[in-house]
Amino acid sequence: MSEDIPRQDGAVVLVGVDFGLPHFDGELEELGLLAQTAGLTPVERLVCKRKAPDAALFVGSGKADEIRELAEMHRASEVIFDQSLSPAQQRNLERTLGIAVYDRTFLILEIFAQRARSHEGKLQVELARLQYLSTRLVRRWSHLERQTGGAGVRGGPGEKQIELDRRMIDESIKRTRERLAKVQKQRNTQRRQRERRDTFNISLVGYTNAGKSSIFNAMVKARAYAADQLFATLDTTTRHLYLGDARRQVSISDTVGFIRDLPHGLVDAFKATLQEAVDADLLLHVVDASNPHHPEQMAEVQRVLREIGAGDVPQMLVFNKLDALESAQQPLHLQDEIEIDGLQIPRVFVSAHTGAGLPALRSELARRSGSVVEGMPLDGGAELHDAPG
Repeated sequence: MSEDIPRQDGAVVLVGVDFGLPHFDGELEELGLLAQTAGLTPVERLVCKRKAPDAALFVGSGKADEIRELAEMHRASEVIFDQSLSPAQQRNLERTLGIAVYDRTFLILEIFAQRARSHEGKLQVELARLQYLSTRLVRRWSHLERQTGGAGVRGGPGEKQIELDRRMIDESIKRTRERLAKVQKQRNTQRRQRERRDTFNISLVGYTNAGKSSIFNAMVKARAYAADQLFATLDTTTRHLYLGDARRQVSISDTVGFIRDLPHGLVDAFKATLQEAVDADLLLHVVDASNPHHPEQMAEVQRVLREIGAGDVPQMLVFNKLDALESAQQPLHLQDEIEIDGLQIPRVFVSAHTGAGLPALRSELARRSGSVVEGMPLDGGAELHDAPG
């Protein structure tokens, strides 16, 4: 590989490997959106098929050479894989390609680091990044392998430096966990206060970019950040939801969006944020009805909900972006039921953009919370609290 090829900062080659799994994104559409969200520019996409990952290079030497040629042709500065790479595979690929190589997990962590705003969110991202880094020491500090104690002597300064760095990261993980535990204690206190007030708790969940924050804003007249991009908001925000002449307080929380292959480190690190979903009385599962892959996205949300212990929490499906559906795709009824995992789940079609279907959604929430008398007028919302920070 030529060392003097000028590279374009932020120009990336996207690589996906089809192992025959049903959820494989053959167009690398989602990875491209993730890259753009992180401020990168995809210049080429490469998809290949394998029965199993190559132990050394993940894609095999021939395909690695093809990736290197593409990167040189487009002057790409990075290569991003749609799957997780082992530290050894990442190191070997960087040596072969001559440029930085990252995987889907790293990309999601970078986006989370850019978007976290609250103190809690920043701590959660820091913890996940530290946990990811702790497995990458073999790559980060590969230059230390040359520092040995002499012929026939194992160990030496290099090994000691790696041990020192690992210990430093372990200590940082411990401190971050302690700080996060304090923030979680604050959130638990807030939650107990709501429980004492006999509050009916609703949590918005769903695949990233399904429109959760837009629905949240429309329901409570709030100004939570919302944009047409992945992970537009990360931090949980909770508001009072007024549903007419309430006899019982109702709160609604906007939570971080889910995504396919969400790194386990992030699931663990965001336990406090996702706890809002676990403790909810009702989950509003928001779905982008205009996305052709929405059945797979729904299945992924259900999987993550089960993983965090929220699989048994009652749900309502909110099929958003009704205004984006073609005339032939428009539903016959704005309210119905569909079967998920053997259960009949109520569904409401809405548009957070135009407001269509929102009155029906509010009426159903009022009925479910038992907070208003049937037929009473329905109103907006007011601030309760944001995530600690």
